[in-house]
Amino acid sequence: MATDRHGNTLHACTREGADHLDRAVEALLFFRPEVTSAVEDALAASPESPDAQAFAVYLGVLGTEHTAAAKARTRFDGYLAGRDTSALPARERLHLAAAGALLAGDLHGAAGLLEELSLAYPRDVLALFAGHQLDFLTGDAVRLRDRIGGALSAWGRADEHRGPLLGMYAFGLEESGHYGRAEETGLAAVERHPTDVWAVHAVTHTYEMQGRVAEGVAFLDARADDWTRGNYLTVHNWWHYALYALEAGAEETALRVYDAAVRHEESAGLAMELLDAAALLWRLRLAGREEPERWARLADAWAERADPPFYAFNDVHAVMAYVGAGRIAEAEALVADRRRWLAEGAADTARRTLSNHAMTAEAGLPVCEALVAQGRGDHAAVVELLWPVRRGIQVFGGSHAQRDAVQRTLLESALAAGHHDRARLLLSERDGLRPDSPYNWLGRARLADAIGDAARAAVARERAESAVKGLKPTAPGLVPVPNSLV
Repeated sequence: MATDRHGNTLHACTREGADHLDRAVEALLFFRPEVTSAVEDALAASPESPDAQAFAVYLGVLGTEHTAAAKARTRFDGYLAGRDTSALPARERLHLAAAGALLAGDLHGAAGLLEELSLAYPRDVLALFAGHQLDFLTGDAVRLRDRIGGALSAWGRADEHRGPLLGMYAFGLEESGHYGRAEETGLAAVERHPTDVWAVHAVTHTYEMQGRVAEGVAFLDARADDWTRGNYLTVHNWWHYALYALEAGAEETALRVYDAAVRHEESAGLAMELLDAAALLWRLRLAGREEPERWARLADAWAERADPPFYAFNDVHAVMAYVGAGRIAEAEALVADRRRWLAEGAADTARRTLSNHAMTAEAGLPVCEALVAQGRGDHAAVVELLWPVRRGIQVFGGSHAQRDAVQRTLLESALAAGHHDRARLLLSERDGLRPDSPYNWLGRARLADAIGDAARAAVARERAESAVKGLKPTAPGLVPVPNSLV
């Protein structure tokens, strides 16, 4: 019986199929586009392989594309039809169970099954990767860290794939607030594999979360040849570069990144690309810069998708696009649709087991409603809606850096509505994590202006200017991203 490169026995898999699965896992770990063709080759060589079938489901669902998930469900249902899976080995049974839970919309259940699998089979890289991504999609920072940390002892220091596992671990450490350890671990992963874009991404997050803008820009600049081409994370890492540019006051550089790498004519219109585009333009909007043409094109792209209730995090960014484009009616229509969906699910036990039901009810809907209120200029309503949920929005997934768009919306509206005590508290919280953030210092200056403390406002502005003095992000090697890599 065939085994994979890490010693896991592969049920109903030929040697050719096993080779294709190894190739697929390698591509998956480094976010290379050939992962799709490698999985298809594995299915063609070994159509009965539970590993290959589960792999195809993970690819179909983890991108949060409802159309891809539907296609994956059709193929998986065909595979399971009339099949007794009870006699399969335990590892493959758990993979199939996790795949089935994913297709049923139970992201949390699938994450739990993959954690059970990793307990007994810590060298199953596919289970670790898929589980890690699910922890990210569900906003479970502790499990994002500990799923990988708990498996690392089964991997020797000389093992080729220990490197990308360290990159995953670094991201979990960062999302859990262990910034020093995350930076150290992520840099070790990048040292082993310079093109480990997930590790590059993890280190980038550590600098972002601490307001270390100059170091973040220097880190990405020095490695531009390693992360700007040939992988599925190119757009997202450019998005991070644009965030650094905004923090440094280089809005034109951020927009140059937007047009060349984040959202352009060759963009494929995938949700993960569109949400990066919306999040970047929304930050510009909060800073007082309107981009009507870019917003209009982005809102058109979201409208063309016509997404059903599938992943609340995507809904939030669709509403950002509609509000940014001034299409409040479309934003309200999406909110009304999700409100109806929740109401219908109140009496539907099956729907209540969907992870997205809880995500929408607990965070997605109130955040969407707040964004609409922000678009109407009703800042008091924004504060009323976001204040109760501000510490719990991680339930709809994403990273701290991504969710910061919502936190900034709350802060901006607190300032605009004259809620000075709340603004002071929010700024104080941010200072603890990002003491050198120019955005935070400018927020302090605006609050000082509002309460008539001119001296403190002047000091805060001076600190903001000092934090970015001499820093001019240049976005080296910036070129339009081929459609196949978006």
